[in-house]
Amino acid sequence: MSVVTPSPSGNLDEAAIAERAEKAVARVTQAKADIAQIIFGQETVVEQTLVTILAGGHGLLVGVPGLAKTKLVETLGTVLGLDARRIQFTPDLMPSDILGAEVMEQGQDGSRSFRFIQGPIFSQLLMADEINRASPRTQSALLQAMQEYHVTVAGQAHNLPRPFHVLATQNPLEQEGTYPLPEAQLDRFLMQIDVHYPDLDAERKILLETTGANQAEPQVAMEAAELAEYQQLVRQMPVGESVVNAILQLVRVARPQENQDRDDITKLIAWGPGPRASQALMLTVRARALVDGRLAPSVDDVLALAEPVLQHRMALTFAARADGHTVRNVISRVKARIA
Repeated sequence: MSVVTPSPSGNLDEAAIAERAEKAVARVTQAKADIAQIIFGQETVVEQTLVTILAGGHGLLVGVPGLAKTKLVETLGTVLGLDARRIQFTPDLMPSDILGAEVMEQGQDGSRSFRFIQGPIFSQLLMADEINRASPRTQSALLQAMQEYHVTVAGQAHNLPRPFHVLATQNPLEQEGTYPLPEAQLDRFLMQIDVHYPDLDAERKILLETTGANQAEPQVAMEAAELAEYQQLVRQMPVGESVVNAILQLVRVARPQENQDRDDITKLIAWGPGPRASQALMLTVRARALVDGRLAPSVDDVLALAEPVLQHRMALTFAARADGHTVRNVISRVKARIA
């Protein structure tokens, strides 16, 4: 199998990468085990969230209330050794409540000057709780930070701590009083992670473990600097030619403009994923392999991550939605083309 080198700047040989990856696998496995002591019945959600962070991106957690989305983010902050903060998004939230603001101070000599007071965005793991409840103006305050890792206040740029990740939650049920996230902001999220109800056994465990006098507390499994090292390692992992081809085929089939003869799938799609989706898949399949204890990704990783990476980066035509088609169903049909 031919192997694609991760980047022109990567000088480490495969043996060195494998040695570092084995250490990373052990540490990530321990982190997963620590999270499993707190979060029950959401193995796929935990895996996808870890993949998002190891790939260096931001995640959008979508699910009904009470599924431990907030608890998961709090637990991740502790386990991964990150400085975590939480913002409850509400309709009256202002951009300055997120970014911070300049205040005027007067010295003892009577001189006046402005001092910048940092907002909660200056953290390593920011939880944007119920992000769609804030106005578009406030939502856009996150755009520059999520893409450029700094914020601009009064014309002055302020760098954010690294690593920096946004994990936002969204309730899909209550749409009254909410503001749908614009496509430009949705594209900033590496993955949309759907949080579903736990199965019977998991819910039984939740009942027994979370309603007693003693409850498990998350433990620190690694430090932020160590996480940053693993994020760089993900970018150095080798990727097989078959995986690269699967990513390209998957994304391009989901673009109606890529197909001159619109077939039964592409005629359902109004607009499809851009190159950022390809980049997201390239990073997340490596991170998933690392989380699963493997040293290189496979086509199965591409298929497993197709939905969380693509579903918020494409839309169906009005006619397709009227006929009962959904984005998830269309992605399943796209995946069948390369399976």
